[in-house]
Amino acid sequence: MKHKIMIVIIAVIFAAGVLGSVLVLTAPKKNTVRIKSRGEVLYTLDLSRESDRTFEVKTDSGSNTVEIKDGKIRVRDADCPDKTCVNMGWLRSAAMPVVCLPHQLVIEFVDADGGVDAISE
Repeated sequence: MKHKIMIVIIAVIFAAGVLGSVLVLTAPKKNTVRIKSRGEVLYTLDLSRESDRTFEVKTDSGSNTVEIKDGKIRVRDADCPDKTCVNMGWLRSAAMPVVCLPHQLVIEFVDADGGVDAISE
């Protein structure tokens, strides 16, 4: 009896995980991103209107090179030691912002009015 209950619990947890993943990955495409450092908003950009470009975001801790290309955004290069933000690649989902902890830099999708997407709150 305990074995059957455990199988049911595992199946429910697995189904909830799959459903949650599907909801996150099929969320409506957002085009507005916010770049902030230490909680201060540095840029709010509509990727559907931005031309392909690369620019530098400098903070007291260092600098990040941000690239916008084909309506996508990423940290192309950084002078932080671990380069985790570079390895994160293109921003794909509101559930997973691009973050550079040493520079306290965050790139995240927001609603068109500038509010944070409910998924990332």
